[in-house]
Order: sequence, then C-alpha cells, then structure tokens
Amino acid sequence: PGFHTDDAALFDGKKMTYYGRWTYKFEEAARKGADAAIIIHDPLGASYGWDVVKNSWAGAQYDLPARDDPEPRVPAQGWITQDVARALFAKAGLDLDQAYKDASRRGFKPVPLKARLSLDLNSTIAEKQSRNVIGVLPGSEQPDQAVLYMAHWDHLGKHEGEDGDNIYNGAVDNATGVAGILEVAEAFAHQDPRPKRSVVFLAVTLEESGLLGSKYYVAHPTFPLDRIAGVINLDAMSVAGKARDVTVTGYGASQLEDILKPLAEMQGRTLHAESSPQSGFYFRSDHFNFAKAGVPALYTDGGDDLVEGGKAAGEAYAKDYGEHRYHSPADEYDPASWKLDGTVQDLELVYGVGKSLASDGQWPNWYDGNPFKAARDRMMKASAGK
Repeated sequence: PGFHTDDAALFDGKKMTYYGRWTYKFEEAARKGADAAIIIHDPLGASYGWDVVKNSWAGAQYDLPARDDPEPRVPAQGWITQDVARALFAKAGLDLDQAYKDASRRGFKPVPLKARLSLDLNSTIAEKQSRNVIGVLPGSEQPDQAVLYMAHWDHLGKHEGEDGDNIYNGAVDNATGVAGILEVAEAFAHQDPRPKRSVVFLAVTLEESGLLGSKYYVAHPTFPLDRIAGVINLDAMSVAGKARDVTVTGYGASQLEDILKPLAEMQGRTLHAESSPQSGFYFRSDHFNFAKAGVPALYTDGGDDLVEGGKAAGEAYAKDYGEHRYHSPADEYDPASWKLDGTVQDLELVYGVGKSLASDGQWPNWYDGNPFKAARDRMMKASAGK
C-alpha cells in the first residue's frame, strides 16, 4: 500500500516487502482457508508486464509433493489483467481505482464483491525427479555448525517451436553462480588454517520453477537450520568488469552486511541497495527459502558504478542484459565481451564473508524490524534450551 500512496512509513513505502509478493498472497489465502485466490496484475507495482505472467503460468507447473511441503495450498489460483478486473468490478457496482485507494489506507476492511465464480479444473499430474548437488568441507573445530554457499544450476532448457537457436543456455543466469561456488570451494579447500565450521556448497535445482530445490533443502536440510550461521547466494554474477560499489539485494536485512562492509571497503567499494527495490528481487532467488525459515541470507551482485565507464556503463550493461539476454537463448558465454576481473573481485568478497563467518564463531541475526527476525529468534532460543 505504501507504493501507491508514496507513504514511506507504510510497509516500507516503495520497497517491495515479503507481504507484497504474489507467492505470499497465495500462501496467505491458503492459510485463511480460501477456496480460490485471484491476483489482479498491477504492471506498475509488479515492475513486469502481463507477458511475464502469461509466459510463466502457461503450460505445466511444478511444485513439491505434499509430503515434502505440508503447508496448506489454495485449491484454485490464478491471475487476471487490470482491464478484466476493472470490468468485473464495474459489473458488481464497484470502481477498481477507488478500491485501490481504499485498500491503501490504514484500517481498510475487505469489501464483498457481488460476483460468483464457477470453474472446472482438469489436471494431469506426473511425478518427476531432479537433483540438488551438495558438497561439504568439514570444519576443523565445530563441524556440526555450517556456513552455506548456494547457486541454482537449472535453467529453462529448450522451447520447442521457436525459430533458430532455442536453447536457453543460462550462461550468466546461473552458470556464473555455479562456477562461483566451485571457485569458492577450491579456495576453502586450500585454506590454511582450515575453517573451524563446516562449509556447505549447495547447487540447487528448479529455481526457475518456483525455488523448489532450495525449498526442498530447507525442508530436509543436511545441517539443522539452527546450526547454519548464514547463507550466501550467488545468482547471475556480473560480467561487466570491476566496480566501485557493491549491490546488496535486500539491503538493510541482516548483520551479514556488517561483515561484508569492511571487506568491501578494503576493495575501495561501497554498499548500496539495488536500483529498483520495488521489484522485490530479494524474494525471487533461492536464499529466500532460508530467509523465510529464519536463517540470515546475503545476496550480492556486481556494482553499478563500473571502473571503466562509471554508472552510465553499468546501467547500459544491466539494460542490455535485461532486454536482450535475460531468460532468452542469447544468454551465452561470450569471451569477447565478458570481463571476469570484476567477477573475480566479487568472488573474493563473498569468500571473505564466509571465511570470517566460518572462523570467528559469529551468529549473525536479522536487523530489528525485519520480518524474518522472529523466526530466527525462536529458532536460536529453542537451540539454546536443548
């Protein structure tokens, strides 16, 4: 609601919150016992167009079986455009634009819609398997405690019926992240002295299908969640070259940033939030499942202020990738244009965070006011009482 009213004190204003994500809306509808939940697509608030919704929800959908994800699910869920919603509201004697304004005020109460929905759902269900890949470097002194690095190894495969090269390679998203955790693993394997805590390297599947691989791991962790000191996620690393800054997606979330900041300063870099916090990128990658469970999670990206070309070059790189390569067959390795010196710099930074966390005995928490802090507090209190 703060987004549409420019109220910085209401749900973090323009910044996307956990409660604004479509996933939360369906989850909450299920918890309340709803028979169905329909989201009105708001292109301004969502920061993506209807085509993204249509393409994502067309065809087969994936989810974990109920035995691995016992949370309640709404029997029917879907989306409609604002135009369809506007017509529906009008037929029921309501005005959608006025409803938006009413819902953005404190104290809003739901309004019955004089309409009925009848539908038949004809579903074919097939069970398939995919794999998470896990490597563990045992700690030298506290092997039962862990620092966890993660990246997703899946992408979108092939889209039959498209002209030309229809292989969605995912070179940046997320072969860079998988290569990154392998490089970090090699650094830890040769570290002397060895890390006191265990270090876990987790390559998860089905991120592109709803963060399902990480969701499964959180439900079936190899280390209890109260023994994981922190999570560091690598997803779509920058190949634009060295930067003077570091983008922290979800900036201001946890005390992991207190470890990151001095290390970045040693590289001559400053921390800042992502340029479009309203897009909610913190809730759209695998670390989010750990965050929901209470485990502090850090998600960084290369900076916007490039050493070669400054902010203009950084913005041009992000725009070009988003418009021409993101989730398309054009996301390929290009030795002519990729500048890996910045990628190496970013890897040195996240390795430094994990090295500190694996050796200094710290138990970072979420900052006060973060919606995931209560879960961590409960978790650690219960752990202390064992």
